[in-house]
Order: sequence, then structure tokens, then C-alpha cells
Amino acid sequence: MSDPFRGALERIPEGYSEGRYAGRRYRIEKTLLAGGRSVKLVAWELGGPDYISLNLYQLASGDLLKPCEMEEAKVRTFVTGLTLD
Repeated sequence: MSDPFRGALERIPEGYSEGRYAGRRYRIEKTLLAGGRSVKLVAWELGGPDYISLNLYQLASGDLLKPCEMEEAKVRTFVTGLTLD
């Protein structure tokens, strides 16, 4: 079975993009590291205080999601609910 979070994260393009989540606009920056085996995603609400930050590591044992100073549920909900421009 496919992981909706992983699929949504893969659809976000590398580099700069913009999108909407929960009626608010965000600036998103996605960086691939370690030959694509690591993903860093940071998003800032445009005109507001919200901030999302995560790292995803692809390990032999499976994916390891590391949200940066926030709950895992927040980053999962943001990534799966994001609509790109």
C-alpha cells in the first residue's frame, strides 16, 4: 500500500514553490540531499506566523520523518493537505 504522505511530499517540486493549506498561502522550499535519500522541506505562511519544517531520511529500514520542533501530525497534515499553485 502506498503512503499518502510520501506521495504528497514527492509531488512538491524541488526548489521554491507556493501553495495553499487551510485557506492560507505558503512559500515552500524543498531540498534534496544525499543523492535524493534525504529531503528537507520548509514552509512559511505568507503574511502570517505559521511555519512548517521537516526532514525525511530514507533508510534501509524505511523512512524516518523528523519534524523540526513541532508535532509529526502537523507536518503530515500540512504536506497531505497542501495544494500547489
